[in-house]
Amino acid sequence: MKPPSALLVKNKPMYIPDFTNNLHYEAEIVLKVCKNGKYVQPEFAKKYYKEIAFGIDFTARDLQDQCKAKGHPWEIAKAFDNSAALSEFISLEKVNKEEGIKFQMKKNGEVVQDGNTKDLIFDFDFLITYVSKFFKLQMGDLIYTGTPAGVGPVQIGDKLAGFIEGEKLMDCEIR
Repeated sequence: MKPPSALLVKNKPMYIPDFTNNLHYEAEIVLKVCKNGKYVQPEFAKKYYKEIAFGIDFTARDLQDQCKAKGHPWEIAKAFDNSAALSEFISLEKVNKEEGIKFQMKKNGEVVQDGNTKDLIFDFDFLITYVSKFFKLQMGDLIYTGTPAGVGPVQIGDKLAGFIEGEKLMDCEIR
């Protein structure tokens, strides 16, 4: 879970925080919850999202490792200010969800992550159902869904670009 201050929107640059020397990117599809609900049953899950975005879940990997080694929770390594880059949302009507939604991240022009939602361990409907058992879903909530292989570090000067179905939705410069 991330606080509102974690959002990084409108293609703003990501400034590497002083507390990490090993910042990593993780490309993800993001669901936007469109109605309130609790204990959503699987047959109704589709009614709880209509839009998706491209997101980057930034992780301070060195801080995460330190927390894990001590048996501490590691939210501070994933939920810090600007750790959740987010593109504009697009309607699911623009993509063919049944065949899987292709998404890609490029770092300095090279593809580093190439995913498809059909390969997610947990599909959108399962995530809605599962999360709603523990937290009341509220309109506007965001669910980052998981990342494909290729997670890696960033350095000052790197340029990240996010794509859904070949359409560029995000640019994020690392500063």
